[in-house]
Amino acid sequence: LSRIELGGQGERDEVSVGAVMRDAVARHQLTAESFGVDVQYDDSSRLTLKGNRLQLVSAVSNLIDNAVKYSNRGGVVRVFAASDDQTVDISVADQGVGIPARDIDRIFERFYRVDRARSRETGGTGLGLAIVRHIATNHGGDVTVRSREGEGSTFTLRIPIQEN
Repeated sequence: LSRIELGGQGERDEVSVGAVMRDAVARHQLTAESFGVDVQYDDSSRLTLKGNRLQLVSAVSNLIDNAVKYSNRGGVVRVFAASDDQTVDISVADQGVGIPARDIDRIFERFYRVDRARSRETGGTGLGLAIVRHIATNHGGDVTVRSREGEGSTFTLRIPIQEN
């Protein structure tokens, strides 16, 4: 997180959203297979935005990592994109354990973990979602979550198409 903070916004180029999703999914294929989770994404996206490609891949990768870790064996993680005239949304949806309502407001805090016992089992530092939020903010955007315990979660990274 410090490197991102110190590095500022980084180089901004025209970025293919489909390539961001493809690269982020590729980072987690082996882990997903070992967890018995199927990661699916739509690689036909022709959406583009102005941003730092490496940071965006890192953000989506962190979301996929959490989705895989907190999914049940046989579950599916979907990565998909949509846009309107001003923003691109990249969403990661799982059919996992979900997040208790009491924890939703805190999950983007540094080092916060919802389920400490499961976190020890699956690894992680408690920084992933803080990093995602920081990258989103760095791009003039945000990250949101919809979740129901026992049904899963959908995290959406919303980034403006053009720089502010």
